[in-house]
Amino acid sequence: MKLFLSVDMEGITGLPDYTYVDSSELNYDRARRIMTEEANYVIEAARKSGCKEVLVNDSHSKMNNLLIDQLHPEAHLITGDVKPLSMVQSLDESFTGAMFIGYHARAGQRGVMSHSMIFGVRNFYINDVEVGEFGFNAYVAGYYGVPVLLVAGDDCAAKEAEALIPNITTAVVKETISRSSVKSLTPEKAGELIQEKVTAALKKRSLVKPLTPPDNPVLRIEFNNYGQAEWANLMPNTEIEPGTTIVKYKAKDIIEAYQAMIVMTELAMHTSFS
Repeated sequence: MKLFLSVDMEGITGLPDYTYVDSSELNYDRARRIMTEEANYVIEAARKSGCKEVLVNDSHSKMNNLLIDQLHPEAHLITGDVKPLSMVQSLDESFTGAMFIGYHARAGQRGVMSHSMIFGVRNFYINDVEVGEFGFNAYVAGYYGVPVLLVAGDDCAAKEAEALIPNITTAVVKETISRSSVKSLTPEKAGELIQEKVTAALKKRSLVKPLTPPDNPVLRIEFNNYGQAEWANLMPNTEIEPGTTIVKYKAKDIIEAYQAMIVMTELAMHTSFS
């Protein structure tokens, strides 16, 4: 077995607000250690369950958060920014399954630090399906025929995953009180839970089907303001839907749609006002 592991940060155990996930803030270094420990729990349980290879992709912000000197020695790490497939870089047909940890709910939904890629996005749509980072990444995995077996994060992220993928295993390490407060397990107890869930997810992997993306998907991104939509519309072959802040792009496949999303959200970050 070969496992792909995407590690975001907002859904990591005990992290309630931006002071833990912004590299310029006071709690960030502590959060990096907890994030790395959480990845290690997954890697250790996966290897005990028969995974010969675990590829870890750092999937938060500049994507250089995981501490490689503290990472499980048998894992491989993808780290750094500007990756063609961002949070799912190097995921392909060779993997038995994927697991997403440290994940959060999509923009506009209840959940700890809920958002979709950037805080300027209100909604992502693939055709008429609303998705966040989890859903979009799961569609890319599905394009390669790879099922997402487990998601770990807050309770709202777990509900979002369960609504999209039947039989997915979820590890709820913290419960949402508000967008910036949680009731959390301790890292040690969360680690025990995660290892138990990883083992269970691998055992029932045959029950989870890949989230197959539509052919020729239409990507629609709703931004918070028109200025962000104008920047995103600089991407060739896009259009702004009249009377909205929605930018539309017709893609040949989900990979092209995903890369278009990356480009449009990066462009939209040029506007700092909300």
